[in-house]
Formats: sequence, C-alpha cells, structure tokens
Amino acid sequence: MLGLGAAGVVTAPYLQRGLESFLGAVSGSDPTGLTGLLPNGGGFRYYSVAASVPRKGPEDYRLTVDGLVDRPATYTLDALRKLPQTRMVRDVQCVTGWRVPETPFEGVRLSRILDAAGVLPDAKAIRFTCFDGTYTESLTMEQARRPDVLVALKMQDKPVEHSHGGPVRLYVAPMYFYKSAKWLSGISVTPDVRPGYWEERGYDVDAWVGRSNGRTDTPTV
Repeated sequence: MLGLGAAGVVTAPYLQRGLESFLGAVSGSDPTGLTGLLPNGGGFRYYSVAASVPRKGPEDYRLTVDGLVDRPATYTLDALRKLPQTRMVRDVQCVTGWRVPETPFEGVRLSRILDAAGVLPDAKAIRFTCFDGTYTESLTMEQARRPDVLVALKMQDKPVEHSHGGPVRLYVAPMYFYKSAKWLSGISVTPDVRPGYWEERGYDVDAWVGRSNGRTDTPTV
C-alpha cells in the first residue's frame, strides 16, 4: 500500500498535466461548452463562448490599441514582453462560485499601455475585444488605471496557455473572473462604457468580488 501511495504521488503531476492538456484541447473545439463544467487539477474551468478559437503565437499575435487616443498602436507578443512586467498573486474568483487561491499573474499594467497611447480628455471607458471573434468586455477609465489590472502574459509563472486565454489575456484582479477577458486582441478607448458579452446577458458591469451579483464572497482586493 505504501508503494502504491508513493507511485500515486510521483505520477499525479503527470496525470494532472495530461488532464489539463486534454481538456484544453477539447474545449477549444467544443460548441456545447460542457467541458467548461469540468475542473482541472488546479481548480480552473475551461470555458469559451465561441464554437472554436484560433491559436495565436509570436508570429501572428497582435494587440491593437485605438479609439480616443493620440497614438494608436499595434503590439506584437515580443513587444509586450519587452515592456516592464508586474507580477501579482491574488485569488481568482468566478461568479459561479469556484475559486483558485493565490494564483500568480504577470504582465504589463494596462495603465502603462494607455499612457503610451495618450488617452484623450473625453475618454471615459475601455472596450476589450478578443480573437475568438465573440467575447467582449469593458472597464471604466478609473478601473482600467488601477495598478492591479494587467495585460497578462504569464499565469501560474508560465506563459498563458491557449486554453487559459493565451498568449495574452486581460487580468482584472479585484473583479469576478469574467471581466478578465481571454484571447485579448483589442483595447479601444471609448467615450462611455459599452457592456460586454456577459453584461448584455444580465451580469453586473461593475463586477467587484463580494459586492455584485448578490454574492457575499470575501473581496479579493
């Protein structure tokens, strides 16, 4: 029995990684979204609102910044990696109830990208678009400039995997995880808040953990 227990300890990481890879691959082409109901070993659910999501890498990934800015820009993955990086460790909280504690994220502060673009005075919000062709999100300008909002390139101290929204995703630490848009491809500065994908379906626009959707979770702020 001790031998079997030891073997389980040794093989568990490999089995977990295999399960994560399998779920990630299947969820990318699962039109039903049922794979999103299955947790992996790290507690995350794989979920997409699109029938399939193309894969992007260093050769073809682009992040555009436009709208009410002086200097529209397009970033490659390499260009984002060369910018100063910020690492933070916070709980990830889904509005449906599951939580993954103390999850490291690392990337470029959104405020730094906005400053480089030169936001115009009449700008009040940000609209985010994704290369899945479906998902959108939004933040007010004040929310977007918080130091705990990242254009994230790493998650759990490794590059963000495709199944987790890579190679680049948004990470809004103090809000429910639906605000942290996966497969980020566009940052557009707007004159007002435009509700995102889930907000158009009844979710709160201001999704502070512990202060929205009738929940009483301890805030992650």
